[in-house]
Amino acid sequence: MKLLVFGRSGQVAQELRRQRPDGWEMVCLGRSEADLGDPGGCAAMIGQSGADAVINAAAFTAVDRAEAEEDLARTINADAPAAMARAAAEKQIPFLHISTDYVFDGSGSEPRKPGEKTNPLNAYGRTKLAGENGVVAAGGSSAILRTSWVFSAHGGNFVKTMLRLGAQRDALDVVADQIGGPTPAADIAATLLTMAQAMALGFGKNGTFHFAGSPDVSWADFAREIFRQSKLHCQVRDIPTSAYPTPAHRPANSRLDCTSLKETFGIERPDWRAGLAHVLREVEKAA
Repeated sequence: MKLLVFGRSGQVAQELRRQRPDGWEMVCLGRSEADLGDPGGCAAMIGQSGADAVINAAAFTAVDRAEAEEDLARTINADAPAAMARAAAEKQIPFLHISTDYVFDGSGSEPRKPGEKTNPLNAYGRTKLAGENGVVAAGGSSAILRTSWVFSAHGGNFVKTMLRLGAQRDALDVVADQIGGPTPAADIAATLLTMAQAMALGFGKNGTFHFAGSPDVSWADFAREIFRQSKLHCQVRDIPTSAYPTPAHRPANSRLDCTSLKETFGIERPDWRAGLAHVLREVEKAA
């Protein structure tokens, strides 16, 4: 099986490269090979690739910067995946696309199901939702995987930020009224590979699916577990979102209902605490 991946240095793309199954050919395209700022060029690469499936693991992910650069974020997060999905549909190959919990407004306290009404609060969420709509409109074999609070041993993410700050300070103020499921990038990659293979063989189903780590926690409790496992003696002080203003509004409820992914592909929610332990070991080895 030949898999074409857009993205090379991002958290999920790096994990996809690590987990390439034996016997698979995997081509991972970085920005120098495939610039999502050029949607037509990315689409052309699919047409020439000879791939059996395509995964888009690249995006404009700077949530706050997207408030000031929404046009660029829209090109990368919406126009590019729509063009790529159309190219994959023409070749009759599956197209898998990563999206986000930020397509929702964070109201309520129940986990959001894939078919529920979307209402993004910020530019990043708006551009990602536009990308979802473009993928669906392409009409081919496609799957959208919404996920949340991604972390790994590489790239910029909450775990690495907490490790750095926790080593420097005795106490940190962390938001406690936003709730979601931290998700190891390694588990997202494994999920995408399972889905891609099933869809390429004709066993998977089109649709939008949710995938997030379990159990759901606040950012503050996530930080506490990071410090507990890493043995950093840093106190976490709970604060409300209002005490930590950012350019982009964040949803208070990022809980995702992942039932349909289990029913369709047999994939369970991972325990993010186990994934965290693995990431911390990797960070320690790299230090």
